[in-house]
Amino acid sequence: MSGPGRRRTGSGRAAPHPAPTPSDLSGTVAEDLALYREKFRRRLPESLDELRGPTHGVVELPLHMAWSGMTSYDLGKPRQRMGLYRTVLHEGLHEDLPRYLNRDLLLQLWPVLRTLAGRTVRTVWEDAFPQLASRTRAAA
Repeated sequence: MSGPGRRRTGSGRAAPHPAPTPSDLSGTVAEDLALYREKFRRRLPESLDELRGPTHGVVELPLHMAWSGMTSYDLGKPRQRMGLYRTVLHEGLHEDLPRYLNRDLLLQLWPVLRTLAGRTVRTVWEDAFPQLASRTRAAA
């Protein structure tokens, strides 16, 4: 059962695909990373001014964002507030961001929040909104 695109394994059976070479992997990883970044870029608002979410009270997140943990966040509690923002940045869709994030609160939280967000999320947001990156430098 051998043929083009198949190689023999140690057992004598044909493997369905040739083993990827390191150069194939680096290209695949780069493509995957580019797609992952684009996923977050498409979700961004045009401007931080669109972010008019709540600044106090209890926020209930829908299941498509809070699928693996807390769904209710008290904005009066710093850890819950940070958890809400991290969850929305990672899991929120384009239409969720203005509803659940607040511009002023995001700017205030960003120096710490950026350390909790994944590298891709952090980079996409700071590239799109230089005022976030400048808040980080000012806080340092």
